[in-house]
Amino acid sequence: MKPHVICLMASSVDGRTLHSRWRPKGSAGDLFERVHDELAGDAWLVGRVTGQEFAKGKPYPVSTKETFPREPWFARRDAKAHGVVLDAQGKIGWGRSDIGGDPIVVVLSETVSDAHLAGVRGEGVSYIFAGKSELDLVLALDILNRELGVKRLLLEGGGGANGAFLRAGLVDELNLILWTARRAHRASSTPRTRRPLAGPPSRR
Repeated sequence: MKPHVICLMASSVDGRTLHSRWRPKGSAGDLFERVHDELAGDAWLVGRVTGQEFAKGKPYPVSTKETFPREPWFARRDAKAHGVVLDAQGKIGWGRSDIGGDPIVVVLSETVSDAHLAGVRGEGVSYIFAGKSELDLVLALDILNRELGVKRLLLEGGGGANGAFLRAGLVDELNLILWTARRAHRASSTPRTRRPLAGPPSRR
C-alpha cells in the first residue's frame, strides 16, 4: 500500500530558494519545522544531498570480511516517526543513528558494498533496498508501509528527490510555504533555474 505523500517546500515570495540568504536569519527554518510538526507524518524523506547535511561521520571502511543479505534491516521499528534518506550508492557516513530523535532509515540499491552495510549497522542506522542499481520509488514506498507501517510521508527535498517523486506521479499533496524574505540575493536559485524546491535542513 502506498503512503499518502505530502511534499513540503519553502520559497521566498520572489522565488529565491537559498534559505541561508533570507532575513531574518533562521526564521524560515523555524516556520518550516512548525508546519512539519503540524502535518504529523509517520516519516519524512529527503534525498542524498540534503541527507549529507545531517551526517556527522566519516566514510566507512572500504572492505569487510562480513557479507549481508540484500534485505531490510532495522535497528528500531517502534519510533513515532522515521527520517528516511535516499542514498542509492551508499555514500553517506552517518556518525549518528537518528536526526532530532527520529531513527534514520536509508534507502539503498543492491549494488551497495557489504562494507557500507557493516558501517551503517555498526552505527544503528536502519536500511532497506529498493532496486538493483537505481532506486525504485514505488517499491521504496511499499516497503516503508509494509515494514514500518508508514501511512503519511512528508517529502522535504532537495530538488532532485522532490522532482523524482513528482515525475513519478507519487505526490498526493503539496504544501508550499511562501516566506516574506528580505534582500534575497540575485544569484540565488529560483524555480526557473532549479527543479522543485526543498525546505531548509534542521532537526539537528
